[in-house]
Amino acid sequence: MKTPSLGFLFALIAISAGANDDWQLPCDLRETSHGSVCVCNSTYCDYLEQPQLTDISQIVVISSSKDGLRFKKTTGDISKGNPITIDDKPFTDENFKADAIVVDQERAWLQLANIPQSLFINASIRAYRISVKREQRFQNVSIFGGAFTGTVSYLLKELPAELQDHVYRSYFHALGIGYNTIRMSIGGSDFDMEPWAYNESPRNDLQLSNFTELDPRDLQKVEQLKRLKTIAKLGELKIMGAAWSAPTWMKSNGRWTGFGQLKSEYYQTWALYHLKFLELMRAKNMPIWAISTGNEPLNGVIGFFFVHFMSMGWTPWQQAIWLNDNLGPTIRNSAESKVLIFGNDDQRYTYPMWFRKMRSSRSNSLSYLDGLAVHWYWDELIGPQLIDQAHTDMPNKLLLNTESCIGDKPWQTHGPELGSWQRGESYMRAYTQDLTHHFNGWLDWNLVLDEQGGPNYVKNYVDAPIIVNATSRAEIYKQPIFYAIGHFSKFLPPDSVRIETRIENQLNPFTQLSAVGFQRPDGSVALIIYNGQNLPVDVALDDSQRGVIQLRLPPRSWHTVLYK
Repeated sequence: MKTPSLGFLFALIAISAGANDDWQLPCDLRETSHGSVCVCNSTYCDYLEQPQLTDISQIVVISSSKDGLRFKKTTGDISKGNPITIDDKPFTDENFKADAIVVDQERAWLQLANIPQSLFINASIRAYRISVKREQRFQNVSIFGGAFTGTVSYLLKELPAELQDHVYRSYFHALGIGYNTIRMSIGGSDFDMEPWAYNESPRNDLQLSNFTELDPRDLQKVEQLKRLKTIAKLGELKIMGAAWSAPTWMKSNGRWTGFGQLKSEYYQTWALYHLKFLELMRAKNMPIWAISTGNEPLNGVIGFFFVHFMSMGWTPWQQAIWLNDNLGPTIRNSAESKVLIFGNDDQRYTYPMWFRKMRSSRSNSLSYLDGLAVHWYWDELIGPQLIDQAHTDMPNKLLLNTESCIGDKPWQTHGPELGSWQRGESYMRAYTQDLTHHFNGWLDWNLVLDEQGGPNYVKNYVDAPIIVNATSRAEIYKQPIFYAIGHFSKFLPPDSVRIETRIENQLNPFTQLSAVGFQRPDGSVALIIYNGQNLPVDVALDDSQRGVIQLRLPPRSWHTVLYK
């Protein structure tokens, strides 16, 4: 393990500010039973300075691969016309099995493969042409982040301060992957030590007389977020709030979970509950950027058979009434009127039906929505056409994926598969697909979890981009998921715009090659290319303004290509 002092590391950063080459601390790679991770301790963590394009002929390719590349930087000169080859160690493991669940960019389908690597040894390297048309512009992409749950707050508190800072820096600093947004629960969520809400007592309290200050759990988060902003050098941190459940006395079943909805006599009280949270957070200098109408409303209607954590059910008709008659007017007529409101906050399969039924209940209800919030959990089975239809119905609404993780399905390992490249590939395909279908950004689920995928009160164990060694409290592990996200979030600053990017000769729909492109605010281009095949591929980038750029990309790898 590399262990230079923090003072030495930041001396390097200071020196690098005047250097011509971009500064980098490489991944300290450790093999695991599922793949490999990058290890950080209190005195060392990997970072990459944002690559600078110094002239129009320069191209920079940032690469990560199953064979161990993590944000490897390769530079080239476009004007010379030479192919750019991304070096990767030989891919010769004949015991390797290729298995993946693949989501096509235009439809959902499953491809289950179990193919020995030896079958690929004599296969020819395929060539592809990717056309890039900067003149064809689509949506703005500005939001990337993750969830600061009770579990995250608890785990961070258990770590040494230096290691906490590495988590903050890795996610939110420009040297890390450039997050700018967090999602947090209003009250408790499934990733807390126990279910909880504000004003649990007194009961039947229409004016919420006991909701006068932040809960100690939220006060702890506020202090941690202040530290995060300092370490990451963030002038602004966007915070999105969402409630999992009202206090039990407001609900039809009187319980935290199960089949239960908000009692209609408490509709205005529940709107006031949200406003009080906004006011108290602003008083702590942590203003809320956006809220949603509630986390996964179908959990308390049809999901209660398998959902055993905090939830509260809504039908779209009920939610339209509450939004139109209570929440919308309460927020818009308050000092918090600029807070954005996102609707649905549930799975893709509810689109666009949810909003059409809301409109049928209260025709003006959707006017209170600034955006639409989607969770990714069934995207491997449900195609993106439903999102396209919702966007067609409401083209001026922001569109965010607001929750994602792996390990929630019955057929998946519940908890981390430490170092799993396949799980990283799932993220790479999902981000590519969503950003190709109108999304303005993506908020992942827990920033960190422990080795088991928790802790939480309901033993709902899943995976996360960074895993904390909660036993030693001396290390954190950056997984392939972290770098998959980073290939987007780090290199797409706010106000990047998607541009037309098309694989011209991809005749086989099962070919695991994808690309999505963006023009950044400085005019440069960022292309994210994923090669999920078990062989290298040759790619000819045909840019409408720069001509053809030749690349050779290694197997099972993803790349961010930067040029002017």
